[in-house]
Amino acid sequence: SLLTRDRGCGLRMLLVAVACLLLGLAEASTSVMDEAAVTNTEFREFVRATGYTTDAERFGSSFVLVSNVSPEGDAETTQSVQSAPWWLNVPHAHWRQPRGTGSGVAKLLDHPVVHISHEDARQYCAWKGKRLPTESEWERSALAGLPRGTTYPWGNATADASSRMHYWRDSWPPTQPVLGSVGTVPVHAYGPQNAFGIFNALGNTWEWCDQDAATARPDQKVLRGGSYVDSLDGSFNHRLELTARMVNTPDSSADNTGFRCCCHELVAGSTGKNEL
Repeated sequence: SLLTRDRGCGLRMLLVAVACLLLGLAEASTSVMDEAAVTNTEFREFVRATGYTTDAERFGSSFVLVSNVSPEGDAETTQSVQSAPWWLNVPHAHWRQPRGTGSGVAKLLDHPVVHISHEDARQYCAWKGKRLPTESEWERSALAGLPRGTTYPWGNATADASSRMHYWRDSWPPTQPVLGSVGTVPVHAYGPQNAFGIFNALGNTWEWCDQDAATARPDQKVLRGGSYVDSLDGSFNHRLELTARMVNTPDSSADNTGFRCCCHELVAGSTGKNEL
């Protein structure tokens, strides 16, 4: 089986032969990929065990989509992104308070942890004895053996997208906080997106990756997969396809940014069975 249980984090991990096809790299390696993004429950365990403080907590703010901001957070907010005013720099927004003051994660424990910087993700992975995937590893796990140029993890059928990934379906842009506004969904929502059993490679949250050595830059880090604010047709934000990619500074964070872990070999004690 390509799936094996990682008893350390409670999620199955995926054994991937990384051929690096999309980036045109010749080297190949074997890696083990989490089937889903890291959740609030899992990140909370890390914080409780280590006392870790995220970059957003240290900076005192993070970016939240305007429709998601809590009433208290909205009252405290004075800054937005000039070129994208629907992104607000919300004081006291961080992983525990994803919508700002007055919000929490008690009802979001199975959702992906957000407001995570590249360094935050790296520290969590190290605590688990893992690491972030490279772009090549992320691509190969999302493709699940499909040929280069395939549009989605399940193939090229756009008609399947609405039932297989989480993306923005309302009018754009949002203009004000909306009670009950849709943000992230649980990491296992919509079922596996591909034959390997990967969940939400596209949509829900952007995922931090490490760059392949040939393209690495210390001042920029790569995110893959798009998020819930992106569109199916690319009419606004990013087009949700396997090529979805952006770069950001390693200390940046927002309410649509998360990650999943990877490692080079199977975790000791793994069963090798396709089981949860």
